[in-house]
Amino acid sequence: MRDFAWLRGRLKSRNAAACGLAGPPESPKVAAPTGPGNSVPAAEYKPHPIPFLAPMLFYTVMKPLVQVALRVFFRKLEIRHRERLQLPGPLLICSNHPNTLMDPLIAAASRRQSVAFLAKSTFFKNPISRAIMESGNSIPIYRRQDLDTGAETLTPAQLEAQNEKAFGRCYDYFDRGGTIMIFPEGTSVSERRLRPLKTGAARIALGAEARHDFRLGLRILPMGINYFDPQRFRSEVFVNMAEPIAVADYADQYRQDPEAAADALTEEIRRRMEQRLVITRTDEEDELVTQVERTFGQHLIQDDEETLYDNFQLSRTLLRAVRYFEQHDAGRLGDVRERLHAYHQELSRLRLTDDALETRGPAGTRRNRALEAGLRLALGAPVYLYGLINSYIPYKIPSVIARRATKDVEFVAPILLVTGMLTFTLFYLGQTALVHHFTGSWLWAGLYFLSLPLTGFYALSYAGNLAERLRRLRALRLFRQERPVMENLLRQRTELIRLLRDARTAYLAKQ
Repeated sequence: MRDFAWLRGRLKSRNAAACGLAGPPESPKVAAPTGPGNSVPAAEYKPHPIPFLAPMLFYTVMKPLVQVALRVFFRKLEIRHRERLQLPGPLLICSNHPNTLMDPLIAAASRRQSVAFLAKSTFFKNPISRAIMESGNSIPIYRRQDLDTGAETLTPAQLEAQNEKAFGRCYDYFDRGGTIMIFPEGTSVSERRLRPLKTGAARIALGAEARHDFRLGLRILPMGINYFDPQRFRSEVFVNMAEPIAVADYADQYRQDPEAAADALTEEIRRRMEQRLVITRTDEEDELVTQVERTFGQHLIQDDEETLYDNFQLSRTLLRAVRYFEQHDAGRLGDVRERLHAYHQELSRLRLTDDALETRGPAGTRRNRALEAGLRLALGAPVYLYGLINSYIPYKIPSVIARRATKDVEFVAPILLVTGMLTFTLFYLGQTALVHHFTGSWLWAGLYFLSLPLTGFYALSYAGNLAERLRRLRALRLFRQERPVMENLLRQRTELIRLLRDARTAYLAKQ
């Protein structure tokens, strides 16, 4: 009991919301805020009742839609050790948090068992967002910083009481074999960094096990979410699952010193998360590594079949190499950095990409591929135009809304995803209704509806292929019009590839 009392005291003294905890979707009674302007007596204050079907909404209706939306939004979503994400509960998933709403959606959509989440209480102020959060297995957590800014009107005592209830419901959720997701950094920033972890995840896990004398069987599953271009539509995301941690392994240490046990467990969570992430120290280092991996990554990966795990390994190797050369050959690193910057500046000035300069195979093969690509573009143009006409408006609206709604890059992708789900659904249904209205045939309306996503995807792929072909044609035109400039650009490129390969050889020889 002394240990559990310590835990309760620690939960009260530290702001639980800063832990980023995910909790079960129950709705406790909430003490009424008192003071001027509150017309509801404390004894009568109750939360809005959750409709009976609301807690199941996400997993019965929204989950399949989100799964489809994620497949559309990301060109590739790869999960390493996917079987670990399907471990039975009780389970506490700990993840980094670089992309706000995207991070929990990826986990929830990829796990068969439902996942519970906690969200800051301000998300529940608006009735619409409140309904969405509650139906998505989320409950409010109250943050002290929201009291300071005036976003919350509770007293400090009421805030602590609400958070105690939320944490207690997490314990109950684990008792029922549930899964909870927590973001121990306590904040979401779109950077390839791992900020110091709050001890909340460890304290919750230890507290849940302590209630059962460490026989509950709770495990912590650290995971790393690596986005390769988090704000861009049709980018890639690599989810890297770590080995689970048995919380019961910390029983003896917890009985001797609960705080030390929480710190030790937090450190183990951090260590396993770091091993599953690409972590850069500065913006300059991140820019250098990103330029190398995006521009010349295919020249540095030796596997025949490139996977996102290959890209992940390449990024981590590049970071280790950068730090090695900083200490042992700063001149070589500076030369690569300077040449790479100049090369990208020249590409930007000429409105080209590195892919447009890439040559694959002998000249005869390249000509055949060019003719084949041109023929496919010509034959596919009618289908492209059909898909473009029917899908352009719902495709463009999300990007317009995202640009106007936020300047925080962490919110761009979630806004694109959620808005896109709405616009495509509404437009496709509306367009289908119009077809039925004018034809009077459900058959034609049904065929038209089925054609929309198929031709929309085709139009998206066609546009990418067309843009690539136009860039290559532009490169050929520049070769004819500004040959010395293009020859110099190719020399820069060749020299950069040589420098990078030499640096790789030198680095690997020292390992």
